[in-house]
Amino acid sequence: MDEGAARLDPPLWDHQRHVLRALARSIREHLPRLRLAPGARVVDLGCGDKPYASLFTAAGAAYVGCDLGGDADVILTPGEPVPLPDASADAVVSFQVLEHVWDVDAYLAEARRLLKPGGRLLLSTHGTWLYHPHPTDFHRWTREGLERQLASSGFVVEHTDSLVGPLAWTTQFRLLGLRHALAAVPLVGRALVPALATAMNVRMTIEDAITPRAILRDNAAVYLVVARPGAA
Repeated sequence: MDEGAARLDPPLWDHQRHVLRALARSIREHLPRLRLAPGARVVDLGCGDKPYASLFTAAGAAYVGCDLGGDADVILTPGEPVPLPDASADAVVSFQVLEHVWDVDAYLAEARRLLKPGGRLLLSTHGTWLYHPHPTDFHRWTREGLERQLASSGFVVEHTDSLVGPLAWTTQFRLLGLRHALAAVPLVGRALVPALATAMNVRMTIEDAITPRAILRDNAAVYLVVARPGAA
């Protein structure tokens, strides 16, 4: 299974299925808020292996992936501006990148610089989550903190989606911990992980279904926001 398929529709036995499916579903649901015309340019700041590129190309957009290396269309240099013109993007997207960025102000300033007037930023990042350096890991956000960060960077937040509530993310953390513990058990340890993940993924689905929206809103594992540049 390629990276895109693994993140867009992971199998039931995948140890991060619940979170990945919630994020992919939210991205799909919020695509119309980007108001992408055919041929619109979407710039992905920190694209990695481009797992979400197909969502934008299927919508008729021209997708441009930017990262420090790998299969990126545009190679970034740390501390340097993105080598793309001002106001050249109809949308800037960023998925699970912001927590790994030290200079958040500079990152968001670049996103704002790249956006055309009327463009949109679609961004997701972690609320509550375990430390996971790729290669660094600096930040976690509350909903209010993320919205204020975006506002201070010149954006107007139009919508925030809270994904995976506390009942489910505590189960997710136990699954991640048990997966690492079982990996150390000779012969049978790794073989037990798919069955365990399947059971706990079903449990997380139920837990999120019964978590009140009022609790989920400010206690999520992932926040996804849609924002537009404010007045200069």
